[in-house]
Order: sequence, then C-alpha cells, then structure tokens
Amino acid sequence: MDFGDRLKQIRASQGLSQEQLAEKIGVSRQAITKWETNRGLPDVENMIILAEIFKVTLDELIMQRSDEKEIKEELFESETVYDIDCDKHFDIRIGSARKINICACEDEKIHIKLQSEVLENLNSLYKVKIDEKKKRLDIVCQNKKEISKFEAEKSLDIVVMLPKDFTEHCEIDAVAKELYIEYIKLNRLEYDGAADLVYIKDTEGSLEFTGKTDYDITIDGICTQLDVNQWGAKTLLHVADISKYTILNKGRKSKIYFLKDGAVSEEIPDANGENIISISGIGSELIISNL
Repeated sequence: MDFGDRLKQIRASQGLSQEQLAEKIGVSRQAITKWETNRGLPDVENMIILAEIFKVTLDELIMQRSDEKEIKEELFESETVYDIDCDKHFDIRIGSARKINICACEDEKIHIKLQSEVLENLNSLYKVKIDEKKKRLDIVCQNKKEISKFEAEKSLDIVVMLPKDFTEHCEIDAVAKELYIEYIKLNRLEYDGAADLVYIKDTEGSLEFTGKTDYDITIDGICTQLDVNQWGAKTLLHVADISKYTILNKGRKSKIYFLKDGAVSEEIPDANGENIISISGIGSELIISNL
C-alpha cells in the first residue's frame, strides 16, 4: 500500500475530513489531497505531527512491513452492469454520495458500483434503474429506504465505469464530497450539482461543471477542455502548467484571478496553450494556482 493510500485509510478510520486534518497540522486541504494522491510527501516535521495525531509510530505511518497490522474494514458492494452496443448519450442521476469516481472500462458495458464500509445490504437500500431509448440511456440511482443525505455523504461511494468505445456524451447529476474523473476520453461530460473536491486525471474531451456552490478542482496530467458554469460561487483551480491552457472569461460580471506565491492578482500570465479553461455564468470567480 502506498503512503497516500495508507494516510487516507488512517484518516478515514479516525473520522477526520481532509479539512479537519489540514487544520490540525496547519497546512492547506490541497496539501492533504496531494499527499493522499501520491503526488508529494509531507516533510519530516509534518510526518511527526501526523504520527502524533494518529497515535502511531513513524514506522507504522511510513514503512510497509510484512508484520504491520493494517487497518482493515469490510467493504459492502453492489454492482449493476448493462451491455452497450453503440455510442450512447448517458444521463445519470446519482443523488448524494461521499465519493464518486468516473472512469473508463475496456468492455462494452456500463458499470455502476455502490460501495460502503458501513451500509450493508446495498441492494435493498438502493436500486439502479435503467431506461434505454435508442441512443440514450437514462440511469437513476434510487434511494429505496430513504437514507439521509448526511448518511450517504458520509458513507456511500459510487464508481461509474463508462465503456471506452461507446461513450459520446455523459450527463451526471449528483452531490458528492469528492469527485474523481480519471482516464476517460469522450466528446463531452457534464456534471451538474455539488462537489467539494474535484480531481481530474488524464481526461480528453470537454468537461463542464454547473452549480451554485464552490468547487476546488485539481488537474493532474491531461485535460483538454474545462468549462465552469456558476452563479454567485467560486472555483479554486490547481494546474501544474498554466502555459498549456488558454483562459477564457465567458461569464457576466465574472472574474478570473491568479494565485502566485500566496498573492491574488488579475494579471494574466503567459497562457496561450492548446487546452482550454473557461468560466461562464453570473457573478462567479475563478482562482487559478500552479500546483
């Protein structure tokens, strides 16, 4: 198990959010995200603080030994699989979840996986309803037992695996604490709803986020086009190399800022790349920082 996976597992087992852990250490939430996604390691001082917070030794935190007693929890899972035989427009309504992961799969099927360490009998708690109409597939994750939004956002994870060769356009309506979009290639993906933390990894195609709440988005690797459409909200966007993007403001009374060395500026950096980042909507803000 990598350090990031181990850190995330220990943090979750002790009931701490990324924000709570960051506050205890005195770092940003983005730093915790970076550590948990194995894109960086804490320095020695922060390693010691982490060990003290979790009440473990540095060896237990850092080293992976054969005699190490890992934190293990039973994972309850329910999976719905549906065969696809041509390009489809997917309309997926998920509801509330702790984490949503959207990725591609090699087979000619769409997979909807529900996972939880707490909620047993997921088949009886949720039903995934699928309605096919020519080149359109409507998918609804129905809450059969009226699980509260609070409980779902605390304990339910959902994995959406799209068929690599048969995904043209995908719309997703959901509310999640964490949203991961990884290793997919399609014409367009629209996310309508809320997501506190968004992580985009090697995604080709147009991504559009629409909502009235704030987003915190990290781009790792490729992202050919990102459009953020908001009303009276802000997006904090982290990218590794701003020069690879062209930045566009399509919004009404919307602002774009750049964060450098802790200071916010409206000064436009050298950003004329082939990839696109744009903001639209009304009264929204886009704050861009380099990772």
